This record gives sequence, C-alpha cells and structure tokens, in this order.
Amino acid sequence: MPHHTTDHRLDEIDRRVLHALMDDARNTSASTLAAEAGVSGATIRNRIHKLEDAGIIRGYTTQVDFELAGGKLTNLYLCDVPVTAREALAYEARAIPGVINVRTLMTGRRNLHVLAVGDNTSDLRRVARRLTDIGIHIEDEDLVEEELFAPYDPFDPDDGEQTPEANDFISLTGNASVVEVTVKTDAPIANLTLEDASQQGILDEEMLVIAIERDDLELTPHGDTVVQPDDIVTVLSRAGGDAAALSAFRKSRSEPTTQ
Repeated sequence: MPHHTTDHRLDEIDRRVLHALMDDARNTSASTLAAEAGVSGATIRNRIHKLEDAGIIRGYTTQVDFELAGGKLTNLYLCDVPVTAREALAYEARAIPGVINVRTLMTGRRNLHVLAVGDNTSDLRRVARRLTDIGIHIEDEDLVEEELFAPYDPFDPDDGEQTPEANDFISLTGNASVVEVTVKTDAPIANLTLEDASQQGILDEEMLVIAIERDDLELTPHGDTVVQPDDIVTVLSRAGGDAAALSAFRKSRSEPTTQ
C-alpha cells in the first residue's frame, strides 16, 4: 500500500481536527471545532481539505459489529510474505471477496495481516484458500471477538493543563523563530494594517508577518494588508522569543503590559 510523503507540518489546529475526527467523525462539525479553536468554520474546512490532499486523512470508515449484523464471523489471518512482494500481495488480498482490511508490517514474520468476514466457517476457509492460491502463507488465524478504537491522545488539545498560546512555534538558527498565532477579536493589531501596526510600535522592526491564513484563503501580506480577528498569522521574529508577537496578536487591549 502506498506511503504518502508530505511536507505538511501539523500545528495545534490540525491536531485538534484530527483528534476530533478520530473520536467521532460523524458528529463532529466544522462550526463546533471552530468555536473551540477560536477560528472560523471556513478555516476548519480548509484545514480538513489540506489534510485530505496531503494524504494525512486517508478516508472515513464505518465501524461495524458484524456479529450483530446478522451473526457474521470475523477472522484475522496472520501471514508471512516475501518483503519484495508484500505490497502487490496486499492489494491482491484486499480484492478477495470477504476481505475488509489488509495491514502490512515493515519487517519480521507475520508481516501481512488480513481481516475477513464471512457468514460461516466455510466462507472463512474459502478466503484462506484464495490467500494461499495467490502465494500468501498463513502462519496463524483466529476469530476476532472485539475490536476497540480510540483517538490518538497526543492530538488532544485538552490533554494538558492549558492550550498553548501559540498555534505553532519553530526555532531557527541563531535567535530567530517562527510563530503561528490566531488573532483575538480584541488584540492590539486587530483591524489595523501592518503598516499602521508598525508605526504604532505594535510590530517592531525585528518582526515580520510572512503569511496570513483567512478562512479558505492564504494571503501574502503587504503593508496595506489589514489583520482581521480570527486570522491565523505566521510571524518571523528575528530577535527570537515569541512574547512580543503573542501580546500583539492575542492579548486584550485591556490587559496591562508587563514592563
């Protein structure tokens, strides 16, 4: 099965989206996620599309209890195949009627797992014969009693005590850093042009806004670009540290500035 390569770097919003979809894709709405993340619904939908295009989200499946769905049997075949033929045999196995999942493992024996469903043991023996016919050696097999799923905990935005202020933070060589942050409604820079923000001292000469994500748009910022609430702004700080950037884009005007 093909392995996607991508340079897409997950940030806090991406991880929030992935955790919610893994937990319950059917009942997860863009508007709910947007409210929790403090961004617009269009931004969430845009993030989902990007994750799909990058191959990170590979699809949406339904988990079925086959025992309740007509008393069917689910069987797991633990197979051993040559590494050089593993991918081709995986695709052939997936095409066998009754097979619902094929998993390839990188190394070792039992490097191919095949999950199949049948009405009875005769159906499962037929799947086993087909696997053998295409050159797959079955080392072991057993009926599956129950299968449990859970979202990936490190993607949970509520797993820690507090969600970090910045969506993402990258340290570069020297003292430089790149910060990605969502603009609050009452942030000092909200509704100002970048030029005005610079003239008022909100952005100093060591800080450069290099990208703005607004709903489903990616903007190249200029001096006359107005920073709007809910924009996801990427800031390059040549001086290093993100405190100044966060105070400009996220701190309420009513909050006193610490000297």
